[in-house]
Amino acid sequence: MNPRKLSRRKLLKTTACGFGSLAMAGLCSRGGVATGSTTLLQRSPMFVPRAKRVIFIFMAGGPSHVDTYDYKPELIRNHDRDYDFTGVRFGTFGKKSKRKLMKPLWGFKQYGQCSQHVSDLFPYTAQMVDDLCFIKSMQTEGVAHGPSTLFMHTGATNLMRPSMGSWVTYGLGTENQNLPGFVVLQPSASKGGPRNYSSAFLPAIHQGTAIGKAGQPADEATLRNAVNASLSRAEQKRNFRFLQRLNRTQLGNRRQDDQLDAVVESYELAWRMQMNAPQLFDLSGEPKFVRERYGIGSKATDEFGKQCLMGRRLAEAGVRFIQLNYADESATPRWDQHSNMPKHMDHARATDKPVAGLLADLKERGLLEETLVWWSGEFGRTPFSQNGSGRDHNPRGFTTWLAGAGVRPGFSYGSTDEIGDTAVVNPVHMHDLHATILHILGMDHERLTYRHAGLDVRLTGVAGEVVHGILS
Repeated sequence: MNPRKLSRRKLLKTTACGFGSLAMAGLCSRGGVATGSTTLLQRSPMFVPRAKRVIFIFMAGGPSHVDTYDYKPELIRNHDRDYDFTGVRFGTFGKKSKRKLMKPLWGFKQYGQCSQHVSDLFPYTAQMVDDLCFIKSMQTEGVAHGPSTLFMHTGATNLMRPSMGSWVTYGLGTENQNLPGFVVLQPSASKGGPRNYSSAFLPAIHQGTAIGKAGQPADEATLRNAVNASLSRAEQKRNFRFLQRLNRTQLGNRRQDDQLDAVVESYELAWRMQMNAPQLFDLSGEPKFVRERYGIGSKATDEFGKQCLMGRRLAEAGVRFIQLNYADESATPRWDQHSNMPKHMDHARATDKPVAGLLADLKERGLLEETLVWWSGEFGRTPFSQNGSGRDHNPRGFTTWLAGAGVRPGFSYGSTDEIGDTAVVNPVHMHDLHATILHILGMDHERLTYRHAGLDVRLTGVAGEVVHGILS
C-alpha cells in the first residue's frame, strides 16, 4: 500500500482491530493478573467437610479476654497487688518487672446449660453461649497490631502471603458463580491493609472483594456503579453477549494465555454481579423484626448491625468466605485501650446485639448447621494495668470463639494461668486454629499448597496441628 494515498478514513478502517488489541493489552497489564487456574468453580473438598463456608468477625484492636470471657477469680482477689511479669515488648522482651494486677471492670455471670462465664459487656451474646465453642488458650505471633493482624489473616507477620479467605477459595472454589467467593466488608487500610485480603501469589481470582471501607457509613458500603440506568436490561445483556463473543474469539487464538483468560473471567463475573448484587446489598426489603434483631435503627448498633445482616445475606447467597470488620482508620484500633478500659463498653454496645442477632438468624434459617462463625481480635490484653486504667497487648494468652458447623457447642477448651496472662492448658497457636478451620471445611492444611519460588507454600507454614478437642 502506498502511504501517500492512505486517507484518514482508510487508516482508521484498517487499524480498528489493532486499537482493540491495544485496549485488551492494557486491561491485561492492569492489576497484574496471576497465572494459574482462573475460573472459580466449585471444587470437591479433600474429605467430607463439616462446614461449607466461614463468617469471620474481626474485632480490631484486641478485646481484653479477662474483661469479656476469661473469668479469673484470682485476678479479682489480687487486684492492685504487684506481680512479676516477663515482658514481650521491644526493649522489655524476656525481662522481669513488677506490675500491678487490675481486676476486670465488669462483673461476670454464668449463662446457659454449659454455665459459661460471660461479662456484663455482652448480655446478648451471653444468651447464645450454648451455641459457642470457646478457645481460652489462644497464642499468636507479633505484639504490635500490624504484625499480629497480618499473622491472623495470612499466617505470616511480614511477608506477602495469601490471606485465609484466598486459601479457602483456592481449595474449594465458590458456590455461586454470580458473586465472588471471598468478600470483605468495610476493611481497614491500615494494620496490614489490603494484604489482609490479598491473594498474593495465588491466581488473582482468589483475591478478596472489598466492599466499602472502615469508618464509612454502612449505607454507602455497597457496589458503586453496579446499575446502568441508561440502558434496559435486555440491551445490556445484548451488549455483554457481543463483547463476550469477541473476548472468546481472542481466547480461541491464544488458549494458553492465562492473563487474558483471567481478565475475561473477571469482566464476566462483574457482569453477573451487576445483574445480581444490587438486590443482595439492598437491606430495605428485610422485615422490621429482622432488622431490629440486628440492632438496625438504634444509634449504637445500626452500623455494625447492617454489616452483620449483610454477612447473613452473603452466606445465604453462597459466598464461601465472608469477613466482617469492626474497625476504623484511626491510629488506635477500636478495642485498643491502653489507658481507658471503660471504652470497651462502647465497643461492646456497638457489636454485642448485632453479633448475637447474626447467630440467632443463622440458626433460625438452618444456616448455622453449615456455616462456621469465627469471632476474634488479633491478640488479648494483659491482666496488669497500664497507665492506671488501661491494658497492654498480650499475644501469650487470649480467647476466641467459634460457632456453628464442625465445633462442639457450649464448650470451653484450654485455659490461661490463674490471672489470665499466659496459655498453660492446651495452648492453641494461630497456626493450629488455621489448620482446624481448614479441616472443618474439608481440607488438609499440609496438602493445601501452592508452588511458589521453588517451594510448596501453605497457610500454616511448617507448623499447625488440628485441634480435634473442639470438633463435634
